Amino acid sequence: MSQKIFNTATRKKENFQPIKEGAVGIYVCGITAYDICHIGHARAAIVFDVVVRYLQARGYEVTYVKNFTDIDDKIIERANKEGVSIIEISERYIKAHDEDMEILGVQTPTVIPRATKHMAEMISLIQNLEKKGYAYCVEGDVYFSINDYKQYGVLSGRNLEEMIAGARVDVNDKKKNPLDFTLWKKSKEDEPFWESPWGKGRPGWHIECSAMSQRYLGETFDIHGGGEDLIFPHHENELAQSVAATGKPLANYWMHNGFVKINSEKMSKSLGNIFPVREILKNYHPEILRLFILQSHYRSPVDYSDDSLKEARAGLIRCYRTLQLLKEIQIKLSTETGVITKKSAARAEIYVNKFKKLTEKFNEAMDDDFNTAQALGYVFDMVRLVNNFIVEEKNIPASDKAEILAEGNKVFEYFGRVLGIFRSDADQFFIFDKEKELRKRGLNIDEIEILVKQRQSARQIKDWARADTIRKKLEQLHIILEDSANGTTWMIE
Repeated sequence: MSQKIFNTATRKKENFQPIKEGAVGIYVCGITAYDICHIGHARAAIVFDVVVRYLQARGYEVTYVKNFTDIDDKIIERANKEGVSIIEISERYIKAHDEDMEILGVQTPTVIPRATKHMAEMISLIQNLEKKGYAYCVEGDVYFSINDYKQYGVLSGRNLEEMIAGARVDVNDKKKNPLDFTLWKKSKEDEPFWESPWGKGRPGWHIECSAMSQRYLGETFDIHGGGEDLIFPHHENELAQSVAATGKPLANYWMHNGFVKINSEKMSKSLGNIFPVREILKNYHPEILRLFILQSHYRSPVDYSDDSLKEARAGLIRCYRTLQLLKEIQIKLSTETGVITKKSAARAEIYVNKFKKLTEKFNEAMDDDFNTAQALGYVFDMVRLVNNFIVEEKNIPASDKAEILAEGNKVFEYFGRVLGIFRSDADQFFIFDKEKELRKRGLNIDEIEILVKQRQSARQIKDWARADTIRKKLEQLHIILEDSANGTTWMIE
């Protein structure tokens, strides 16, 4: 099956054909560095991280460019409010962003350009637009002329009348058309500025991405990505100015992830329902947040709630329980021997082929517009298959069983590498999860351990009534016990 990508520009799935065989260039719009990252930023980052991971797993050499906007009205406003420089603000929140992304397992892009480091490219691009008649200057401000670019609206699918009626456009007598957007902005007194042919000023938001993507990926590249909220006006404007300047497509495929809703409501600062990534991670393992985001197709909206994170936690626990069991059994098998028979060898081949089939189905799902929701279904099929094998195939010789489980490990490693999960050792995952849940629920680990030991002592002297009473008390605290020949382990429901 060939790789298919839903292209926002054509509003349909298309076969993916990169410009250069074996290589892919991707540009994704990054954050404006004036505040800490929230769940919406996390979704975009994780979505495109998985896109890059999968393309790399399929053998492509990926050049991934993701920018930082480090000069903007919001940054200036925050700097003035705090009485510090814009550099201090942008550096603070770029550092916070990088910390959050590292914890979430988001790989560092190939290139991470900053707007303030590419003023020469932006000025050159604006001059080119001015020379070709697509830009005009009024009193130090430079605007892109919508009337002179007839394809405007092709990305968002809107016509000019709809955009003028529905867009939030500034009342500005300088503009020829209300939709004309700023390429270069004259700096006000006490604002940061750069020298330019139009006087002291700074770039508009849209021009920076055109300049930086061309700098690192060329005039036309493979994939341009970002959140659905960027389609209009940011990406529409970026596309218009780039095509006007070069006469070539900016990107062959446009990808946009859907919105994050909070308990079925739109996320917005006015509603006070913005959830910072670092606040979420105080209560949950970072892979739980990844799993929650990947359980939905990237183009669909996701509804964030505590219940949805609890469901993702339960799913991840199932996976890590299997990985933990795999690890324990493989250690045990390393000390055992057995005679290989034709029957056991045939059984082993059946399971290895089932593992291979699940991997193929996983890849088919990812080839179909990076359908992580469907791909995760095959991950859980793998969990069930391995668990069934462990329970049902007890008579297979140790050497064959070890070979099968080793193949199972390889499949989980592949799934994890693509999705950015299973990065923790299973035992460490449960320790981490236990600490988070105990703190969140106000439980004391020492008190629980004492109760577990008291129950073990009661079981040893066959005081079943007392053992059962303690078990029920632990159940009320949502503590799940698991008895085995090696003793009793516990986890939080």
